Amino acid sequence: MNNSENNKIKSFTDLKVWQEGHKLVILIFSITKNFPKEETYSLVDQMRRSSSSVTSNIAEGFGRQGYKDKLRFYYQAQGSLTELKDQILIAKDVGYLNETNLKSLVEQANVTHALLQGFLTKTKEFLNHTS
Repeated sequence: MNNSENNKIKSFTDLKVWQEGHKLVILIFSITKNFPKEETYSLVDQMRRSSSSVTSNIAEGFGRQGYKDKLRFYYQAQGSLTELKDQILIAKDVGYLNETNLKSLVEQANVTHALLQGFLTKTKEFLNHTS
């Protein structure tokens, strides 16, 4: 097997953007375990849903056939990530995040966002070349 076959993307889990997004989901679930119990069905639930929505939309977009359809799901992932960034700021401002956890979440969210931006740009290029 040559090197290009080893690097071939066969599943959404092979995508670097999904992998980094998944790290963010795991981090969110881990950190929000320590939030106050009264937040379980509000901020904790919102943060967990928006973080998992990022990777779910990337996965769903990957499974779609047309680039226009893929792009729609990748934009939804971007929207969920932006929503999560807002929720992270809320959690910080109400005192639920210490500096270490805040730094970890912001860094991972930014890595994921940068990769997603590149992913969107490449998908748009493919769409423009096939249209």
